[in-house]
Amino acid sequence: MLLLLLISYSKLSGEGKVNVGRVLSINISSVKGIEKNSIEKVDLIEGWGLAGDAHGGDWDRQVSIFPVEALEKVPPLKRDEVLNGGYTENFTISGVELSELTVGKLVEIGQAVVKILHIGKEEFKEHGRPYIVSREGRFGRVVKGGQVKVGDGVRLAVLHNSDQCI
Repeated sequence: MLLLLLISYSKLSGEGKVNVGRVLSINISSVKGIEKNSIEKVDLIEGWGLAGDAHGGDWDRQVSIFPVEALEKVPPLKRDEVLNGGYTENFTISGVELSELTVGKLVEIGQAVVKILHIGKEEFKEHGRPYIVSREGRFGRVVKGGQVKVGDGVRLAVLHNSDQCI
């Protein structure tokens, strides 16, 4: 039996409410290497990835997450090109500190949980949206399936299985 414990990555607001990030967009494609199409909701399948996405499978990059806060790292001369490029990530999120989205962290996105296994790619892309996603995108595996909708919360999580942390 899995127990999901949520840990806030941000401070409590003055009203005692926990601030969480948000899913800004969900994007999938049936073929690798092309821009993804935006959708309103998707099912994440444990150990597989996003239903209907070409990157699903038994590997460490089932899911790609792009925190918009990473756009601050784009050189000014590249910014327009990056902003005008089509989506190449599965989830565009906001409101989560980049310093919290590190390798090994568990991220609750809607009803699902993804374990971050990589930041960036082995080969940097030089043009369009892949320029920043290849450097700052978070990639991982689905460790708990569930539905995700645009507007859902994003927060850090810890999964416990009996006495062991996964």
